[in-house]
Amino acid sequence: MTQQTNKIPISSIILDEDIYPRKGIDHRRVGIFAENIRDGFKFEPVEVELVPDKSGRYRLLDGAHRWSAYKSTGIAEVEAVIKNLDGTDPLLYAAKKAIGPRQLTEDETRETARRAYKKNPSLTSAAIGKAIGRSRQAVDSYIADLRAATQMGMDIKIFRMNRLGIPQDRIAKRLGQAREVIRDHLAKMPVLANPPNSDLSRGFTVSHVAEKHNWIEPMVWSLALEDKKDLAGFSEQTSGRRIRQRGNPDRRLPQDSEQNRLEAHPHHPGPNVRTTLQRSSRLCNAEEKDTWSDIQICDNFKTVVRHIDEY
Repeated sequence: MTQQTNKIPISSIILDEDIYPRKGIDHRRVGIFAENIRDGFKFEPVEVELVPDKSGRYRLLDGAHRWSAYKSTGIAEVEAVIKNLDGTDPLLYAAKKAIGPRQLTEDETRETARRAYKKNPSLTSAAIGKAIGRSRQAVDSYIADLRAATQMGMDIKIFRMNRLGIPQDRIAKRLGQAREVIRDHLAKMPVLANPPNSDLSRGFTVSHVAEKHNWIEPMVWSLALEDKKDLAGFSEQTSGRRIRQRGNPDRRLPQDSEQNRLEAHPHHPGPNVRTTLQRSSRLCNAEEKDTWSDIQICDNFKTVVRHIDEY
């Protein structure tokens, strides 16, 4: 962490609330500081860092009340220590500097810990606690709900990618985690499928279950068709719809095929995603796709591949 002291225009300094650990400026304290400045009292330099992507602009790290007092007295330039934090979280640095007669309140401390964790979930409770002057156990209590939500979000991402047949090493690379972490998460994955499976067993359609649980439909299909043969499972899940099979006399697409394709369920990846993708890939490369089932399979393949590429 490096620093240099310069005189800089006070108009070039801003108070960035994203990294300010207090709930607001104490105007009574600003008034006292302003009187001190008029009486010739010299304060320590404020601390600032360059605003990212804004040349010649600085944001306060320490000294918001001194800066406000300087502005109120009409001073044009102030002594400032220009810091290079070298990757240190600016919010936690500012919180660590909030010392003296007016330290952070308990509410401000709690909110600072939560804001820091939201911005960077990889921060440990010990690192946050060191900056805000609290124990690791105290920080754990501050961020318990946020940590649980982050953990659940990671579990769902891993579960979805695994259901789509993405290898563990690729999941680890995409999520920036060690493969051992992915393996440990996968060990508890079966419980995540319980709510969608429960709705499927109660007769909800795949599209309804996907919408309710914010899943993509190929994933719900992979649950619905698990341990079933493709044709039997698909017929069961699409009961009440007219399914054209190869060999039927009317296997050609009717005139209103576009409407029928919209009414028919658009995603059917099958219980084994990899096998289905391989079969669908071969079909999509064929020149003639003039039956309902051919076009459905090809459309499904493109949809599943698009969802995989989004991870």
